[in-house]
Amino acid sequence: MEKNYFRLAIRNLLKYRLITGINLFGLTVGVTCCLLITAYIIQELSYDRYNKNAARIYRVTRSFNNADGVVSLTLATVSPPFGYYLPADFPEIEKQTRLLEAGPVAIRYQEKLINEPDPFFADENLFRVFTVNVHKGDPVTALANPYSVMMTPQTARKYFGDEDPMNKTVRFRNLVNLKVTGIFEPFPVAAHVHPAMLVSFSSLADTLLYGAEQLRTNWGNNSLFTYLLLPPHYDPEKMVARFPAFLNNHMAGQYGGKKPSDFTKLGLQPLTRIHLYSHTDYEAEVNSDAKRVYIFSAIAFFILLIAGINYMNLSTARSALRAREIGIRKVLGAGRRELIFQFLSEAILLSAVAIVLGLILLYAAMPWLNRLADQHLTLSLLWKWPVLLSILLAPVLIGGLAGIYPAIFMSRFSPIKTLKGLFSPGRGTVSLRKGLVVFQFAVSIVLIITTAVVFRQLHYMQDKALGYDREQVVVMNLSSQVSDNYEAFRHDLLSNPSVKALTRSSRLPGGRLLDNSGASSLSGDSLVPVKTDIKYLAVDRDFLPAYGIQLAAGRNFSRDFGTDSSNFILNETAVRALNWPSAAAAVGKDFRYGLVRGHIIGVTKDFHFESMHQPIVPMILVQPAGNRDYNYLQVKIDGHNVRNALAHIERTWKKYSPEAPWQGNFLAENFDALYRSEQKQGGIFTAFSGIAILIACLGLLGLSAFTISQRIKEIGIRKVLGASTGSIVELLSRDFLLLVALAALIAFPVAWIAMHHWLQDFAYHTGLPWWLFLLAGAVAAIVALLTISIQAVRAACANPVKSLRTE
Repeated sequence: MEKNYFRLAIRNLLKYRLITGINLFGLTVGVTCCLLITAYIIQELSYDRYNKNAARIYRVTRSFNNADGVVSLTLATVSPPFGYYLPADFPEIEKQTRLLEAGPVAIRYQEKLINEPDPFFADENLFRVFTVNVHKGDPVTALANPYSVMMTPQTARKYFGDEDPMNKTVRFRNLVNLKVTGIFEPFPVAAHVHPAMLVSFSSLADTLLYGAEQLRTNWGNNSLFTYLLLPPHYDPEKMVARFPAFLNNHMAGQYGGKKPSDFTKLGLQPLTRIHLYSHTDYEAEVNSDAKRVYIFSAIAFFILLIAGINYMNLSTARSALRAREIGIRKVLGAGRRELIFQFLSEAILLSAVAIVLGLILLYAAMPWLNRLADQHLTLSLLWKWPVLLSILLAPVLIGGLAGIYPAIFMSRFSPIKTLKGLFSPGRGTVSLRKGLVVFQFAVSIVLIITTAVVFRQLHYMQDKALGYDREQVVVMNLSSQVSDNYEAFRHDLLSNPSVKALTRSSRLPGGRLLDNSGASSLSGDSLVPVKTDIKYLAVDRDFLPAYGIQLAAGRNFSRDFGTDSSNFILNETAVRALNWPSAAAAVGKDFRYGLVRGHIIGVTKDFHFESMHQPIVPMILVQPAGNRDYNYLQVKIDGHNVRNALAHIERTWKKYSPEAPWQGNFLAENFDALYRSEQKQGGIFTAFSGIAILIACLGLLGLSAFTISQRIKEIGIRKVLGASTGSIVELLSRDFLLLVALAALIAFPVAWIAMHHWLQDFAYHTGLPWWLFLLAGAVAAIVALLTISIQAVRAACANPVKSLRTE
């Protein structure tokens, strides 16, 4: 019996080739999109779960409050003493491990000198907390001794080629020799951090990063990723509740006699939630966002739903063509149950073919999605029994859901009416078909608006005036050799006319301003602490002119004033936050920042140092007396002679810093990277919006073809009575365009609510102009009109004699 059902299903699917082709195409594309996004979601949800003890590992975070008790900064890193005191005060901690990002750093092996981008200092417990395969060396002791280093096979190959790397020696920052004690497998793609080189933590004191004493006393330098392995089923909130007392005990005196717990807090972050839910002000790598997973899941669902709607629409629409077949079957004894099974078997068979074609298309489309979304997805993500079981059951599920209504609807036909030719689908069916078309186009219009808003915001962020010139600026890390001989380096660099300016700073434009100290301003005869967090930026006297940053009042740092290392420049936002009447009124005021006391000598006009995700914050520019606070060098070059300028920078760098390879990039590239997430999102929205519209239009094409075929004699009569081709096309298109208009009215408020919420993630964002919504509706209407016109023009141009000769 079942074999007969599927034989008849094949015959009926082949009989109505156009409708079958449209349904098969829509379901195949829908299934492919679902599988692609399923692979993406599986990878996003699997981050860090490769660790055997993933559910028991927590990362220690630290936040800071401003004077009003509001969190102003949250870090994924903590200062060194926490790693010393936490295991002593909390005996429930089974293991602790720490990572310190150290790159990029110059590593030499014989004649090879490489700027290693991803070295980390790690303590000896790393492999007792994280699950990492070690190919060579003992994971327990490999990082126990000072001057030990472990590498991935790829990193070792850079230095040693095909030689055995074990026990070979490399030179670190031209300061110490490190012996290779192990080779470890690279951390999986689905890990929140990817070190390529691990240096023993006990080497820190001799690499000029931390002294042994600082590891117990330096509470201010928060740069260590600290992970705790807690007992099974342990409630981390118990430990978090004891953190305030821990801070007050060990950090007494750090905040002038006040309780440290009022100003800083510790938290515990589950390892498995870092990738999707952690958005601290400093991360080892750029994380994803759970909202993106929800959005892509919704897109996959709606694309498949649109394809299923096509099936329902076209199946119920062609019911009139199959009415006589159903009547004969009922007369011959077929019951509703048999008819429902027959129609469901057609839907299930079509879905099974779509699944097979979808898997083939998935293999071809996976590289495309990886390029578009900058992912590393593989088919192996789907080779898990829950996914495979879902794929096997998908034909029944998809076919059942898409085919159940048409099956029930058609099985209810009266055999007497169908055999007499009195069958009519009824208003309810027509209304359902129209409602489904409205839903399809409403989803398509929402996706069009979403795509347009994402790209509009992206262009807004890239084109908005920042308050300084970021073009043709080459940025690089400042080496100690260049820093020690900076004036001579500067003189040599500026000797070439292709170099227009150079400057130093503690942070680069586009990065986060994470440094701040307490500030005090003069009130009467004494300095009174201010309640405003003011972010610190160390710059030299060339910073403002190099970037073309304008002063609102006062002057810049100058070589003519030897005391400028004790003076300050504020931005306009800081002046407003301090409740001073104007920029000019701020100039000359006594001010203390941290331990430095001096005067405000200038106020800059506000400029966007951070990305557009962040508001402009109160900022203080300080010119340090020495070179210690400068981390980056920035060179403004002539845009008409870029090659010559870069060659000159590299030659000059090698002259002063032969042990640190020159590695620079353009500041504009850094800004592009800031918005790479939005760029990827926009590209994916564009692709999937196009797919959704294509499937909806194919359904509309099939539905309009069927509708027009039902009115072919009416069209013939109208032509005989003198109707023009244009009037007939207008008549046939009007009803469908009204449906698109109704879809637009539903889509507009949904899209506005969704995108208004999305834009709130940006401190500075574009608006949602009314014309953008009308444009999206017009695009959908034009696409629908073109789709309908293919059939309408053909019917209007047909010879009326052919359609009327049977009357």
